[in-house]
Amino acid sequence: MFLGPFSESIIKRAVEKKLVEIELVNIRDFGLGRHKTVDDTPYGGGKGMIIRVDVLSSAIEKVKQKNEKKSKVVLMSPHGKTFNQTQALKLSKLKHLILVCGHYEGVDARVDKFIDEKISIGDFIVTGGEIPAMLIVDSIVRLTKGVLKEGVTSSESFSKLLEYSQYTKPSVFKNLKVPQVLLSGNHKKIEEYRKKESQDLTEKLRPDLIRTKSLKLRFQTKMSQALLTKRKR
Repeated sequence: MFLGPFSESIIKRAVEKKLVEIELVNIRDFGLGRHKTVDDTPYGGGKGMIIRVDVLSSAIEKVKQKNEKKSKVVLMSPHGKTFNQTQALKLSKLKHLILVCGHYEGVDARVDKFIDEKISIGDFIVTGGEIPAMLIVDSIVRLTKGVLKEGVTSSESFSKLLEYSQYTKPSVFKNLKVPQVLLSGNHKKIEEYRKKESQDLTEKLRPDLIRTKSLKLRFQTKMSQALLTKRKR
């Protein structure tokens, strides 16, 4: 499942340049018995199969032992916080990240003792954690230093607000015209237009982003004021 996406485009070039290293670990290699069993029926009854904690623990520890760098272990799980650009940036700065992909009906809850964090990619159901893991890898690889040109990611959607609308040739298509300001050559006006466009699009399509940032700003301001008052006392 991983070979296709990881063998194309930005991820492929990042690996070839040795800016990142990606290792795929099959938990079935740590399975039990002749059939390399990795799952079993749930205690208490219920549908589906549950991935065993002993198998996952063995796989995680083996990967940790192979790497001298400190590892962060993340489980793909609907119980986790919803992944966003802020998390992507934090993860991109780690030296070694282990992503654990759940499958089947779920994972034995005792695995919580062997991981550091859980991440979800949204409120919907998928077959397993493989595709969510691919999405996360893609998002953090492109943020890794040297993978893209400096400044390329700074204006993209969710870095601050939604990105402004983009256009290319032809300038007129079926009476649909590119905004005149973008053809003016006036870089100051273009920058002003793009900032307003970004703000307008975010207010229209994702007002929750603006509310979140506003609440954070107000909280930070209140904390600063509280600290200042405390120092004066």
